[in-house]
Amino acid sequence: MTELATRYGLTLRQDYFGDPSAWGALVDLLQDTFSIDVDLQASFGGPDPTSMPSGYFDGEGRCVANFSAFSMPMIINGRAIKAAGYQSGAVRPEWRERGLYRDLMQRAFDRTAAEGCELDLLLTDKPALYERYGFRSLPQHIFGARTPKLQKSELTARQLSLEAPDDLRLIKTLLQSRQPVSARFAVVRQMEMFLLNACFNSAIRLTALGDDAVIAWTFDGATFWLLDIAGTAVPSLATILSALDVEPERIEICFSPDRLDCEVSPEPYEGYTVLMARGKAADEIIGPLMLSPMAEF
Repeated sequence: MTELATRYGLTLRQDYFGDPSAWGALVDLLQDTFSIDVDLQASFGGPDPTSMPSGYFDGEGRCVANFSAFSMPMIINGRAIKAAGYQSGAVRPEWRERGLYRDLMQRAFDRTAAEGCELDLLLTDKPALYERYGFRSLPQHIFGARTPKLQKSELTARQLSLEAPDDLRLIKTLLQSRQPVSARFAVVRQMEMFLLNACFNSAIRLTALGDDAVIAWTFDGATFWLLDIAGTAVPSLATILSALDVEPERIEICFSPDRLDCEVSPEPYEGYTVLMARGKAADEIIGPLMLSPMAEF
């Protein structure tokens, strides 16, 4: 029992995703706090197996506070980085201002440090809360691209559905064997969030180019947003647009575009949340950059 658990009659539980009732209690906490249903992951094989959740539970089995870490390997300036991401941080209103969140954060930070992570990343709408722990904001940029010369494509473009077993199998295979979408700043692996983010936004299209790449994109008839690419190689922007057979008035690339073979102009991105980083590898991160929306956590 921790001091806080004893003081408030709570139980501290860690690495509890194998317990269906405890997992369900976290699902309820996140639904009540953020109006998101992370239980959608069940249809894709369950939550990230690298997750390290820490939560306080009351006598009725409710999760009243949680903070989770997970493995988030990155590539930064061509170098593979052992990194951790932090998510699912929430406290029920009646349990706030009692030190629970601070305690759970420190436990997560201590665990990832012990595992040798050299970079910590999180997304938050309250950056000041994390600055006291050494995190700094990373300004993000959207990359406006000049429309490349298009040509008739020899690639077969096929719309995919997460509800089709063969399509889901292809997406998961490519996510597991993908080339990072950028050599400057990108996740190496993060399958669970890619699939969950695709579920959260019905406007996102997942299109296979042959059997070697899946393109995540949206298009409103004028602007084309390229969100991510999961593939054994990263095709050029011209190849992608030619295969998708779209001719947008404007192109916005939502990740660092160094592997797309195109001309871009970075523009400041003002999102709802702020990307923050700390650790010895954080000093290697130079902009402009953007974390793909499919990797948001």
